[in-house]
Amino acid sequence: MKAPQPILESRAVRLRIRRGELTGHTSGLAAGHVQGNVVILPQALAADFLRFCQLNPKPCPVLAVGAPGDPALPALGEDIDMRADVPRYRVFRGGELVEEPADIRHLWREDLVSFVLGCSFSFEWALLEDGLTIHHMAQGKNVPMYRTSIATAPAGPFHGPLVVSMRAFRPADAIRAIQITSRFPGVHGAPVHIGMPERIGIRDLGRPDWGDAVDVRADELPLFWACGVTPQAVIAAAKPEFCITHAPGSMLVTDLRNSQLAVF
Repeated sequence: MKAPQPILESRAVRLRIRRGELTGHTSGLAAGHVQGNVVILPQALAADFLRFCQLNPKPCPVLAVGAPGDPALPALGEDIDMRADVPRYRVFRGGELVEEPADIRHLWREDLVSFVLGCSFSFEWALLEDGLTIHHMAQGKNVPMYRTSIATAPAGPFHGPLVVSMRAFRPADAIRAIQITSRFPGVHGAPVHIGMPERIGIRDLGRPDWGDAVDVRADELPLFWACGVTPQAVIAAAKPEFCITHAPGSMLVTDLRNSQLAVF
């Protein structure tokens, strides 16, 4: 008789989330596995949103798209259930946030289409492996995220500002971080901006729009990466009738390995 196969760490995390045991951010969980941003829309809006992602690949790199009404995503992992495998969801109606449930089975419809977009948590793994320190992870915090003055390319009803995530490094480490993240275009790739946050409409690094504030030391440069929370800012601007996303920092943990996304 064959010995039972061990459960992948990524699937074990999803099962804990599904049971309601994990409801916070997923940074640092299932090390080495790809995590994804989530957008779930009615089928009538899916084609326009896919085009929006294609026009804005830095903040919205598509990892998988589900079939209408099907909560499974076999391309990303065994037994994924998009209705219960995200620690915290956000429900929008008319662009307004109305609910933040830990489970959306009561909201699921036969016309809903799931999108999973690449997440910077994947390239954080590569930065850590190279010996770089990521302050928010060392402090047990969620990454700071900011709405910028940079406009995304519109598609159909979808338009709005680019959102970025920030990590700060000393100059030599900043150069290395740019080199490393350039290898991962499927999870946002290289930074979109370096230093001078005011140039992209960020007035105060100590007051992120999402996530937690992290101190930037006098000898460090803030680096800004395109962020998968961008669709949430776009949803607020576009005001679709109904939409579900992940809560910032609370990602879908997949069975893909981060190393599979490296292009060189």
